[in-house]
Amino acid sequence: MSLLSQPEAFQQALADWYASAQRPLPWRTAPSLYKTVVSELMAQQTQIKTMLPYFDRWLKRFPDFVALADAPSDDVLKHWEGLGYYSRARNLHKLAKEYVALETKPTTAKEWQALPGIGPYTSAAISSIAQNVPAAVVDGNVVRILARLTNDDRAFKNNGDAVKAFTPTADTVLNHDTPGDHNQAMMELGATICQKANPLCTVCPVVQFCAAAAAGTQEGIPNIQRKAIQQVQIDRVWIVQDDKLLLHRIPDDAKQLAGQYELPATTHFDETPKLGKALATKSRGITNKRIKETIYPLKSPISALKSQVSPLPSQVSALKPPPSQLHWIALDQLDIITLSGPHRRWTKELLKQRL
Repeated sequence: MSLLSQPEAFQQALADWYASAQRPLPWRTAPSLYKTVVSELMAQQTQIKTMLPYFDRWLKRFPDFVALADAPSDDVLKHWEGLGYYSRARNLHKLAKEYVALETKPTTAKEWQALPGIGPYTSAAISSIAQNVPAAVVDGNVVRILARLTNDDRAFKNNGDAVKAFTPTADTVLNHDTPGDHNQAMMELGATICQKANPLCTVCPVVQFCAAAAAGTQEGIPNIQRKAIQQVQIDRVWIVQDDKLLLHRIPDDAKQLAGQYELPATTHFDETPKLGKALATKSRGITNKRIKETIYPLKSPISALKSQVSPLPSQVSALKPPPSQLHWIALDQLDIITLSGPHRRWTKELLKQRL
């Protein structure tokens, strides 16, 4: 069967499967507009199974738009800690403030796009799921499904071009009676069945509409070029004195990890410090960068750092971070500040080695 010649049959097969196979996620079992907004922004760049405990913690601290709008920005970042891509948290915080201030609330996909952090995909998801607006969502999962269903092996230079190319097809097959369920079913299908590698075609509820499955070409579709991986090396310095750890606070105007703490890099000092034998070598990824970080103890005398480092504080408030970039944080205050996820893990490991 052809997808585009029988969209109603495709919609019904997808809906029947979703009714019985959907995962009982908290924004589905007890839905609300606020939960839909939070879940959509939180799910960007994050797998559902990873975000679930964060979503639960977030809802306990910020149960609605008003609570989130009234919260201090550092408290918002603290409750996002570990999810990465912190611009999502900042945008969600800005969105809540603007939403609460609006006299007329958004009710269409276009109106949602006027709020911070909301693009075409997110606006379609929010308006269709929470407000029953007939807007098709198109993300990487949906592109993959539609490309395989139509056996479209065109080469795309990036995911954005692919999204634009398949948006008309998504609009054509959208169920206008139940757009929210249809969109969630498409996302669920991509996450659980029509996966990037090893798609589960034998149990796919819409395999009868899939031209790629019929041709045996599904593994190579969609054909999207990926950015080249950049290899980055950073040397970090581990300095503990008087039960205080020296950390670097990333400036608030930084493009990534703004306002968060990490172990200082050697480049954060006026003069390159003398280092001892490496304590650990770690790796992490940020967008298309693969970063290798080696952590060293300091061999230079601590006194050489005094002109650069803020005074030893008696305690640190997460709500009022010190103005300087390098400063001491008491070990019993580390849970209060917002450390980047990898550096929190690595710091805990190194502190255990001291015991």
